[in-house]
Amino acid sequence: MSEHPTLRVLVYSDDRDVRSAVVAALGRHPHPDLPAFEYLECATEPVVFGHLDDRRPAHRVDLVILDGEATPAGGLGIARQIKDEIFRAAPVLVITGRPQDAWLATWSRADAVVTHPIQPLRLAEAVIGLARGVLAAG
Repeated sequence: MSEHPTLRVLVYSDDRDVRSAVVAALGRHPHPDLPAFEYLECATEPVVFGHLDDRRPAHRVDLVILDGEATPAGGLGIARQIKDEIFRAAPVLVITGRPQDAWLATWSRADAVVTHPIQPLRLAEAVIGLARGVLAAG
C-alpha cells in the first residue's frame, strides 16, 4: 500500500451510462495492492481541464480515463491536448470505438487503450497497470 490514501481517477464521457460502466467495472478497490479509487465523473471538456489544471495537492488527478467516442469533444483529442499542455500529466487511458482505432490512441499519446463495449477484466487490467506506475513514480 502506498502513502496515497486514495487514487483520484477522472472519468470523462458525455454519456452517463459509459461513465457508470467504467466506475462499475473498476469498483472502489480494483486490486488489493492498490489504494481505494475516488472517481471524478466529467461530462464536458471544460470540466476535465478544470480538474487537471487544479494543482492543489488535495485536488490532484492520478489517472484519466477518456471516452474516445464522446461528443462534441472526443477523448482522443482531449488525450492529445493533455499530453501537449500539462506538465507531468497523469496517465491517460482512452476507450476507443473499435480495435482498428488503436492507431488513433497512439496519435493521442494515450498510455493505454481499451475498446467499447467495456470489458471489465480488460479495463481493470489496463487501469491497474497504470495505477501501479503512478504509485511507483511516487
